[in-house]
Amino acid sequence: MLADAVLVVHVLFVLFVVGGFALILAGAGRWAWVHNRAFRIAHLGAIVFVAVETLLGFTCPLTLWEDLLRSTGREERSFIGRWLAWLLYYDLPEWVFAVAYVAFALAVIACWWAIPPRARSTRNAL
Repeated sequence: MLADAVLVVHVLFVLFVVGGFALILAGAGRWAWVHNRAFRIAHLGAIVFVAVETLLGFTCPLTLWEDLLRSTGREERSFIGRWLAWLLYYDLPEWVFAVAYVAFALAVIACWWAIPPRARSTRNAL
């Protein structure tokens, strides 16, 4: 059960990175929150962290934690856990992930300039 909870957190992290990027692109001219500096820094930091850990040959801490919890033999994946794992984990060479993560990080960096974040507005400060 705890391993499935870690898996859910892992999927939410991926949704933040991928979904956040899609929402930034979709809402560039329409939604003010897309330009929120704190959101954009967290988003950029998340994908850069993933790209760097992959380039350095590290395994994702969430994957390690889930594997450790499952290694006891007491935790099997639930029905939802099996579906989430199917969505999250792929059997591909490591270099494929490294290229994909670095390319995605570069796209997020390019988006930083194309759709820049803004400092917090002082209009409503008074």
